[in-house]
Amino acid sequence: MVTGPDGALALPWLRPVLDQALQQVRGHATLVHGPGGVGQFELAIVLAQSWLCEAAGPAPRPCGRCAACHLMQARMHPDFLLLIPDALREPLGWQMEGEGGAKDGEGKKAKPSREIKVEAVRGAIDWSQQTSSRGRGKVLVIHPAQAMNLIAANALLKTLEEPPGALRLLLCAHDPDSLLPTLRSRCQRLLLPSPDRTVALDWLAGQGVQEPQVLYTAAGGQPVEALAMLRAGIDAAGWRRLPQALRHGDASAFAGWPLPRAIDALQKLAHDLTVAAVGGAPRYFDAGALPAGATLAGLSDWQRELRRAARHDEHPWNASLLVEALVLQGRALWPASGPAPRGAGGGRIATLAHR
Repeated sequence: MVTGPDGALALPWLRPVLDQALQQVRGHATLVHGPGGVGQFELAIVLAQSWLCEAAGPAPRPCGRCAACHLMQARMHPDFLLLIPDALREPLGWQMEGEGGAKDGEGKKAKPSREIKVEAVRGAIDWSQQTSSRGRGKVLVIHPAQAMNLIAANALLKTLEEPPGALRLLLCAHDPDSLLPTLRSRCQRLLLPSPDRTVALDWLAGQGVQEPQVLYTAAGGQPVEALAMLRAGIDAAGWRRLPQALRHGDASAFAGWPLPRAIDALQKLAHDLTVAAVGGAPRYFDAGALPAGATLAGLSDWQRELRRAARHDEHPWNASLLVEALVLQGRALWPASGPAPRGAGGGRIATLAHR
């Protein structure tokens, strides 16, 4: 939940940005941007709730007590619409009761899409043209905006330029440059900076995160992402184990991890090993935990393979075999480990791991 019953924010560092937005945002379209994993989505939702809040007088918004706030908290406000990829509904806690997911041609549950498709955008446009039910306008949130494919983004342009009635649009993006210039130019920008480290660590500790500094660092200073890692089964002890597990080719360190999380962790490890090899400071792991001696040429090859695996992590891989293959290739970064077993290097990874 983004706000409590008294309107208090679940992410305390959002308050200054929210107050700024309520005072300064006057346009009908706003682009909320900044580092991923610091609360872009949460800010967009609470800003929408603030605009729709029906509290009287100058009380801070959202009040958390009026009928509109209750409807937002129950995800039933008729003047609010959220467009997100199906793949993000469960991670963001926005899976509505009774939603079972789409079916494929054989009647099996289809893999949730990572895209916001043109049909969803056109449906939102039709919704925006209907009269506001509660009289305070309508709010459409699109998160992340870069999930719209080219056709979907183009379908939104006219509504961005000439919104019907009192419609307000909130687009979220960690990388505004990834959006069409014609989208960016129609939006007022609202920057969400990274929160203060002390505030972020205190918040993580309050969420029950043990050794919060470890996961905070692992998440690149993004506290919401750090909490998501914990909820995906990644704790501080498991994270600290990874460098030596790689050094010994032990893929069991990733047992039970979602495949995208495992690949992301290996990419972060590859990054830090490369930085350490040229005398730099690692970003995601403790410098003392990184084994020395990895070859730069091997790191370059391994990173190329990890990028390939990341691009195709929605394919029907055998996840455990794919992770094992990537770990074994990583083990070969240290010449004393010997060559990686057959199937653990280069393009053979896909052959090994595909069902």
